[in-house]
Amino acid sequence: MPVVRTSEAVTHETHGARFVSYASPSSGSEELCAWRGEIPPGTKAPTHTVSREEIFHLLVGELLLTLDGRAERITAGDTVIVNPGTALGVENPTGHTAISWVTTSIGLEAVLADGTRITPPWAN
Repeated sequence: MPVVRTSEAVTHETHGARFVSYASPSSGSEELCAWRGEIPPGTKAPTHTVSREEIFHLLVGELLLTLDGRAERITAGDTVIVNPGTALGVENPTGHTAISWVTTSIGLEAVLADGTRITPPWAN
């Protein structure tokens, strides 16, 4: 039984946020990836289109999520289902770090507005 201890989680930082990876192929997962996202105050990640469904659950704080141009304020306890092909924007307009838990299937890619393709290591 693979157990990933907090001390073994792999941390990645990009676009002003921190992604702490717990489940991925490198930790023994065969189908799913899961990570904790830490979004500092004032962070506005670039809008990106996702290739796989993501389940985004907010554990702490408030965020402004934009899905295909429609903004939605979410608070701790809310869950957002981001379908494949959806343009996703994440912003923390508050003065406190927001913490999320995200799951997806292995192989997620994101495409930025300028066409740049990102293969996040925490989801592959």
